[in-house]
Formats: sequence, structure tokens, C-alpha cells
Amino acid sequence: MKILFLTGAGISAESGISTFRDSDGLWEHYRIEDVCTDTALIRNPALVHEFYNQRRRDMLRAEPNAAHRAIARLLERGHDVRVVTQNVDNLHERGGMPADRVLHLHGELTMARAVDRPDLTFDLPALGITDTDPVTPVCGHLVRPHIVFFGEAVPNLEPAAELVHQADMLVIVGTSLQVYPAASLIHYARPGTPTVYIDPRPAAVPAGVSIIAKPATAGMADLLATLDTTI
Repeated sequence: MKILFLTGAGISAESGISTFRDSDGLWEHYRIEDVCTDTALIRNPALVHEFYNQRRRDMLRAEPNAAHRAIARLLERGHDVRVVTQNVDNLHERGGMPADRVLHLHGELTMARAVDRPDLTFDLPALGITDTDPVTPVCGHLVRPHIVFFGEAVPNLEPAAELVHQADMLVIVGTSLQVYPAASLIHYARPGTPTVYIDPRPAAVPAGVSIIAKPATAGMADLLATLDTTI
């Protein structure tokens, strides 16, 4: 069975990763315009680099939780599992999912992108780099965070939509379904595709979507228990 997981900030929140939009989330402390736009990168590149350096440090201190591991467990059981995530952390990979089965819609904290060659990215941990700045070259190139800023195109949207369309089952975990274009992905599922939505504060969803109104770890435990008896 091809199971596609679409995950958002809620799955990593239980690992201690700050969400962006919830009460006391990151956008309560930073203006989007100051740290997550191409204009911000031009106006104050040092602040933008430091913002994502701190996110990377937070990520490295965090550990995958039971929800991340539960998704990987389904792969171990022989299912064709893939993840499309809005998250820029690497907790899915550290929780057991192979990197080539995780598609990051909004970029990755572990990567940096060459300023002069947007198609050229660098694996920072592989290079022994934790922090970046606007003036220190990486492999001969000045870099920027490999993050999709507000207002920028989402390069992985089309392959993500195709993965949703191919899925035999869609599971949405820990997302408000308010961030577009990612929130539109649910509509690419084939008619009749079983769809489960796990979130403690679920948004309105199309008819026929099964809702588990619990945090990611508890909701995934319920899902696995159900799947154990049905597939």
C-alpha cells in the first residue's frame, strides 16, 4: 500500500521545536518581513542567517518523537511510505525515514544554497558546518539559507502533488491546513482515497476525511492500532 504522509509543525512540536503560528510561536517574536523574505535577506542578511542558525541549533538539540518513529515503522512493515513535509527540520530522517522518501516543501535547515547558483546546495552537517553568515564562503560560494521564503515559488509542489495523487492512503499530521500552497495538496488525492487527519485542533476538511483530534504522537498510535487490524 502506498501511504503518503503530509506533515506540518504539529508533528515536531512534541519534540520541542517551536511552531510558527501558534500562541507563543516564532512569529510572536519575529516579524516575517524581517527574517523570511528575499527583501529581508537583502536588507539585513546577518539577522536572517542568525535566525536560521538558531533554528538549526534548536533542531540539533531535539529528538524525533513517537510520531516520527511510527511513520518509519510502517515502512519497516513493508508499506510504500513517503512523507511530504512542510517542516524544515530533519526529524523524519532521524526518526528512521530514508532521506529519499522525505520531500521537504519549504526547504531544509541542514542545507545552504549558493547565492550565485540557486541550483547548487550544500549539506552543512557533511561539511562540519553548524552556522552560516553572509560573508563566509562555503565551498567557494556565498550562501543563503535553503529555505523557501514567503513570496517565493515552492519548487517541490508539483512532485508533492504527484505523490499525493499516487497514494492509496493519505494521512495528514500536525498541520493547520492554512498555509498555501501546501494546504491545497489534499485536493490532489484521487477520489475515494482513504484520508486521515490527525491534529488536536483540526481545520475544516472535505467530507469523508476521518479526523483524529489528538496530538501527533497519540494520533499516530491510534492510527497504527487501526492499521494493524485492517491492512
